[in-house]
Amino acid sequence: MPEREHREQKSQGLSDDLFANLPEPLHQAPAANSAPPTPGSRRAMREQTQQARRTSHVENASAAPRADSGDALPAEDAPVPTPAAGDKPAATLDDLFAAEDDDGTGSGGKRRKKRRTGCLVALIIVLALIGGAVGAGFWVMNTYGDQIRDVMGWGPPADWEAGLATGEATVTIREGDTGSNVSTALFEAGVTRTDGVFYDYLVDENIAFTFYPGVYTLQQKMTAAAALEALQDPANKSENTVAIAEGGTVDSSLPLISEGVGIPLEELQAAVADPSVYGVAAADLEGWLFPAVYTFDPEATATQVIARMVDRTRESLSAAGVAAGDEQRILTIASVIQREGRTDDFAKVSRVIQNRLDDGMKLQMDSTSQYGYGELHAGVLSTSEEAQFDDNPWNTYVHEGLPIGPIASPSDAATEAAMHPADGPWLYFVTINPHTGETVFSTTYEEHQAAIKEWHQWCQANPDEGC
Repeated sequence: MPEREHREQKSQGLSDDLFANLPEPLHQAPAANSAPPTPGSRRAMREQTQQARRTSHVENASAAPRADSGDALPAEDAPVPTPAAGDKPAATLDDLFAAEDDDGTGSGGKRRKKRRTGCLVALIIVLALIGGAVGAGFWVMNTYGDQIRDVMGWGPPADWEAGLATGEATVTIREGDTGSNVSTALFEAGVTRTDGVFYDYLVDENIAFTFYPGVYTLQQKMTAAAALEALQDPANKSENTVAIAEGGTVDSSLPLISEGVGIPLEELQAAVADPSVYGVAAADLEGWLFPAVYTFDPEATATQVIARMVDRTRESLSAAGVAAGDEQRILTIASVIQREGRTDDFAKVSRVIQNRLDDGMKLQMDSTSQYGYGELHAGVLSTSEEAQFDDNPWNTYVHEGLPIGPIASPSDAATEAAMHPADGPWLYFVTINPHTGETVFSTTYEEHQAAIKEWHQWCQANPDEGC
């Protein structure tokens, strides 16, 4: 044996002995996954691609001339190289993720899935916190926005700036109006910027001012101070202007008319003495002097002034759909409604009147006994015992049915309520808080007595309010 071969055999024997004595490995390498790939999976698609590449390579090798021979084998006879037993194909980058990509159970897949789930949960929590904060902010601003803006100075100023006054505005001051009433009238006419700024100005500056009834011509966008100065100027008080109050009577209205148009009171009293002059079939014109603001020509006579007011009443009756010949009855009901309730309750008061008439009950309305006895303008809320039992034709505590005629001048709203009572079973009502006008309507007498107790409690807490 040649020396070279002897050395190679000896070297091979030593290598065999060396590897033969190595200990067995503690962990076996994972066996290749021999299960066929799931159809449609990335592994199946990858193996299909690799098989196509091997087939294409073999076909190309068979068709090309061999480098060491001039002869070429036919393509169908060309040998296809096959890997030796135990050989493994070269690993690719895709193979590193094959196990986790095929069925999604790899540890990397689990980590990414957990990471995505955690991020989603965190995102939901953050959005919920942001949404809650935004919602709470909206609630706070909607509930306390005005107070917050006032405290922080964020809102617009309550008063106009000086120098912005423009245009013309008409403001009516009625008999008995206070600073609060005038403040609201100025705001509604567009004179002041906010409802209470004029009243706040009077309080802050400790100004005591007497407001005289009448119609005043001012400007829009005036400061509170400028508005007060304008009301003090006699030149701004309109001449030949009269304001008839809702719920007023002939006796309370004639002096206002005289003052407004400069007609002597005696002439006005003579003008209302004969209702037939104005086409009214009644004993007097009570209820026919419509409550509104009127402006007359300087040359207007007493009869022309009264005729204008009666015509305005006819317009109201016509608008409410009152049939011819039924005017006096509707005006009588409307006048009681006007004196007994606030505007929001007119239709319910009308229903009580209608229900009691239908049931044959006496109306027992305090305003009717007060009117008949002469206490309607006495400034008291309760009916005196003398008025309650006085036998006069207007007193519904004594007589059944409606009073013999109107007891005051009703507004459009009261006339409309007389024509269209609200639906309801009520037979009683009582105002338990004259400051707010809160009124309780009851169906049974027991409920009515409970409401009267509330009224008495208010009177005890407010002994100087005319109870």
